[in-house]
Amino acid sequence: MPLEQIPLGSDHAGFELKQELIEFLTQEGFTPIDQGCFSTESVPYPEYGKKVAQLLAQRQAERGILICGSGIGMSITANRFKGVRGTLVHDEETARLCRLHNNSNLLILGARALSPKIAKKLVKIWLTTPFEGGRHQQRLNLIDQK
Repeated sequence: MPLEQIPLGSDHAGFELKQELIEFLTQEGFTPIDQGCFSTESVPYPEYGKKVAQLLAQRQAERGILICGSGIGMSITANRFKGVRGTLVHDEETARLCRLHNNSNLLILGARALSPKIAKKLVKIWLTTPFEGGRHQQRLNLIDQK
């Protein structure tokens, strides 16, 4: 997947927000790739978290977005994959810092904690904030050391 393609995944609690973000990303010039789920019918969140995290781990995508009710389950699932830096954000500062300092490649949102308007703002910040590198890259290297 080229950089402009953004895979998204959600469970049933995040389905409606995911649909809004797909529309938003399209308007912003990205190509959202819906990895499911596809309705509000109850589903196990790990299935959809794994789909997006695997795309990042296999370098088939540069960035992705996951959504569940709280964001916690998706965070636990996604961060088990090598090379995935999934960050649960809840405000503008965490959206900015997770990119600036942590080079987040996976944005995770809690649909029950955020309005669609705020979620779109956080996505935009996350997509447009560059990684600062330097001492922050050194810290990321420590995470990857065995």
